Amino acid sequence: MLSGGYMGYMIVAGLMSFIGMMVSGRLKSKFAQYSKMPTSSGMSGYEVANAMLSSYGIKDVKVVEGKGMLSDHYNPASKTIALSTAVYRGRSVASAAVAAHECGHAVQHAESYAMLKVRSGLVPIVQVSSRAQQWLLMLALGGFGVGMSGSNTIIMITIVVFAITALFSFITLPVEFDASKRALVWLDGANIARGAEYDGAKDALQWAAMTYVAAALSALVMLLYLISRLRN
Repeated sequence: MLSGGYMGYMIVAGLMSFIGMMVSGRLKSKFAQYSKMPTSSGMSGYEVANAMLSSYGIKDVKVVEGKGMLSDHYNPASKTIALSTAVYRGRSVASAAVAAHECGHAVQHAESYAMLKVRSGLVPIVQVSSRAQQWLLMLALGGFGVGMSGSNTIIMITIVVFAITALFSFITLPVEFDASKRALVWLDGANIARGAEYDGAKDALQWAAMTYVAAALSALVMLLYLISRLRN
């Protein structure tokens, strides 16, 4: 049987997950909308990415076709930009925006952007803490016969683990916003997206950024909930 603490956590987590799903759904809707808007340049996402990398003199980053929808990402370890098929092959405003955004991360890496370096350094720690979260929550809030002193200690450990996740989420925000800013500046300057095309690219990237905002707020709410449990 779930304790009141764990049940309360599940309610809060469910609410934040619902908000995240709403934002994610809006992003997919925006991507679908701007996937139907062709760019006047007629360039594919693959071509846009390579053109942007070339304009910044970046020659050691490879653009490859990835799998899944909206799975696009830049891997600083392998210096690889993986674009989903819809972006890699697409010749739309959405494809150009996403491809340029991921190139924005490659430019950050090439220019030793401080927040990207901090975020990359936290990745191994966050991977460990993420795997431990659910087990710690079950012990801290599930009421498995742990004494008051032991329970408080476990909750404190859980708070530290969630604090790491929240910190990572908030550090991710400036990294993502900066990559989008770099993308939009380049798309405009290179005449890839102008006028309505530029507005569409900006709108699509803003909603992509909102998914990270939702994740950061969710992490913060979870952290504050755990702190309130410890205080009570």
